[in-house]
Parts: sequence; C-alpha cells; structure tokens
Amino acid sequence: MLRFLWCCFLGVMFAPALAAEKIESVRIWPSPDSTRVVFDVSGKAQYRLLSQNRQTVELEIANILSPSLGKMSGESELVKDIKVKKLPGNRGILLQVELTRAAREKAFTLPPSDRYGHRLVLDLADVQAEQAAATPPPPRSQRAGGRDIVIAIDAGHGGHDPGAVGPKGTYEKHVTMAVSEKLQALINKEPGFKAVLTRTSDYYIYPSKRPDLARNKQADLLVSVHADAVTNRKAHGASVWVLSLRRATTEVGRMLEQTEQHSELLGGVAEVIKDSANERYLAQTVLDLSMNHSMTTGFEVARRVLAEMGRVTHLHKKEPQAASLGVLKAPDIPSILVETGYISNPTEEQKLKSASHQQKLANAIFRALKQHFTDTPPADSWLAQRQGAAPVNRTTAQNTPARTATTTNPGSSANTARQQPASQQRPAPVIAGPRVATSAASGPAVHTVKRGETLSGLAKQYGLPMSVLRNHNKLKSDNIQVGQVLRIPN
Repeated sequence: MLRFLWCCFLGVMFAPALAAEKIESVRIWPSPDSTRVVFDVSGKAQYRLLSQNRQTVELEIANILSPSLGKMSGESELVKDIKVKKLPGNRGILLQVELTRAAREKAFTLPPSDRYGHRLVLDLADVQAEQAAATPPPPRSQRAGGRDIVIAIDAGHGGHDPGAVGPKGTYEKHVTMAVSEKLQALINKEPGFKAVLTRTSDYYIYPSKRPDLARNKQADLLVSVHADAVTNRKAHGASVWVLSLRRATTEVGRMLEQTEQHSELLGGVAEVIKDSANERYLAQTVLDLSMNHSMTTGFEVARRVLAEMGRVTHLHKKEPQAASLGVLKAPDIPSILVETGYISNPTEEQKLKSASHQQKLANAIFRALKQHFTDTPPADSWLAQRQGAAPVNRTTAQNTPARTATTTNPGSSANTARQQPASQQRPAPVIAGPRVATSAASGPAVHTVKRGETLSGLAKQYGLPMSVLRNHNKLKSDNIQVGQVLRIPN
C-alpha cells in the first residue's frame, strides 16, 4: 500500500515535466494589413492570451517549460521582437510579442496536418493598415479619351497556405502567382487595359477579402487563378467556375441586412435619399441589377476563357461550372475562377511548373478577356470611345457602367438615367466599386417557346447564364416544350 501511494506521489510530482512540450520553430507570415505568427510545437499548447496593451501581446503557455523559440523564419514590419521567459515555479513560459504599432490580436491552436504538426497561431491585424484600407479610394483619374478597363487578378492561396501540393512537391501558390504575374504583364501592355494583383508576393489573404480588394480598385472583372487537386491522380484538365445563383442571392440579402453599408452601395445617390424610406428599396434595385449584370458577364467571360484554354490544354469541363466559392462571393463584381489544371496529376504538375506552359495559359486567358471587352467595352472606357458610339443592344447595355445620376420611383418598374450635356454635368455618382448595368432596352418580359428552340439557345439569345433562366422559371430540368411561356429576367 505504501509503495502504491509513493508511486502516485511521484507521478503527481513529475507529471508536468513528463507532459512538457517545446517550441520547435517560429514562422512569421506578413501581408499588407496583417501578420500571422505560427509557433510550431511538439504537442497541443495550453495557452492563455494576455493583452496588456496593443503594442505588446503576451501569451502564457502552461505546458512548455523550455524558454527556447527554436528556428525562426520570416519577418514583418509589424513585429519588432519576440521574447520568451520562464515563469517561476515551473508554471510554463511567457511569450512577449513586441509590435511596432497597434494591432488587434487573435490566438488559436491548429491540429497536425499533412505538412505540419501542432501549431499555436497568433494573428495580428494591423490597425493602421485597416484604417487606411477603410478610407474610400480617390476618384479614378480619367485620361483624355476615357478610362482604362481594370482587371483584378487573384493568385490563389499564398503565405502559410500553400494550396494543393503536387506529387513532386510543387506548391499551388507558386503556380498561381507565376501565371497571375504573366497575365498581368500581358494586360498592362495592352492599350486601354490595366491589371492589378490582389496579392503581390507570398502572403495570405482570406478568400472573403479578395473581392473587397477588387471592389476597392473599381475592377471591371475579377479573375482568380488556381490549380485543382483530387485523390485520383488520373484526373486532369482545366475548368472555369462562376458564382452560383444561390450564393449570389445569399450575398445580396446579407448586404441588404447591413443597413450601414447602404450608402457605400449607393455611392453618390445615397446623399439624395439620405434618411429616406426608399433607401433600402434603391439598394435592392441596385444590387439586383448589379447581380444580373455580374453573373451574365462572368458566365460569358468564362465561356470565352474555356474556348481559348482548350487550344493550349485539355479541358476537364467544357462548360462553366457554378459554385459557392468564397472568392466568387461578390454579386456586384463579375468574377471567374480559373482552375489551370490538376496539380495532383504527375504529368500535369510538370506542365504547371513549366514557365512556357504558364505563359500559354496566361496568353489564353488574356485573349479571352481582350475579346470580351473589345466586343462589349464599358461606355466610359478608352476602348469604347476609340471604337466610336457604343452600339445600343442588350449585350452592350448589360456591360455598361452607370456613370450618370439615376432617379428612382418606387412605383415604376425601371430606373431612368438622364444624360446632361458634358458642359453641364456634375461629377456622376459611382456605385462604390461595381459597375452597375443600365439597360436602354429591357427586352421582352416573356418568351413563348417555338419549335426547335432549346433552353441553352434562349439563354444565349438573351445574354443570360442558363442557370439564371432555369432558376428564374423554377424549371426542374433543361427540357422545355413548344408553347411554354418563359419569363425573361430584365
């Protein structure tokens, strides 16, 4: 009995030492508006976040006794120094992260994954950078003869998130960055076009923030570049994804619930109807028009990209695919996600890491974008004005940004835009970020199906994604009958 009690006593006394973990390395991942500090630990860290002030973040870890940080990699302007000291009484260690300026901190643990073991993560949001980002961008500088068409290019993943990893160790984040930079160079060489990158080097941006960056740049289109991966290594080929109608509708509802954002959504128009009961109605109208324009444009661009990519690589899917992906969440910005191929396929991995193949992919995407905007340039763009007066048709109308004041009557079914002579014009209100479509002719409200017509053919005829036409009429399949009446969304 005495021996049993002695063993229990020793077990209690030495349990902390036996359970003690250690910090194996520290990785710092900076981005323009935040920094992630990752502590790789030998086991799950039992920590407590102590925030004395916004320029020193303290973490108390109970089950780590060694005051060592191991190997450190990376650096950030936000992080000045990381210190560690042992707490008295074998109570663990105290990590002190000294900052150069104020930040909002968040700490959490991550379990082991394919590439990493246990991790203690400290996210630091740069308050100064966030305040700068919240400041509305200055009005776009107009050059004589019209503005540039802006393409936002989003290189998927980055920083601590490598994306998919190929059999030979190729990181998706490196492939997406290489293709994006090549695409940016092609676009910037083309007169009347301008390309901006959502990330300019190897750092991470949350998917939900990427459309916001495109909106802040007043982009006409967002192109997100990725590489696919599945367990079946035989899968190969490129595909293009667009925003699903369900996700778009959800995002519109979310935007409308955030009433404090109505003024941002309405731009200059909000000043006219401030504190008016009509504000939510106008926001709904603006977003509905914008969503219809964005989904139609996105689908059309996706089809063109697939056609061009099919000339340089195998296509996994020959039609645009709809999905509820975070980077495609914006119902107000035409967006596509390009899967350049399957990095999980050994043969395709070799192609995707090849600079020559990356250039072919960039060339294909560029040709598609140039074709689209040459055919349907925004009315206030240099490209449209060089071509002369833009043709008034349904397709052009859907791709024409609202640059004139809009008067809305809740009782009417359409908005009326009144164009003043250039000499009398005041600065036109601009919907913050997105280009809202205005239509000179709404098109028919209904269509009676004739012999030989198909749903896909009608969708093309009216410049709509087939999914939009199907869902608008609550069709359970793509089959339609002669004499059937379909409602055509305006």
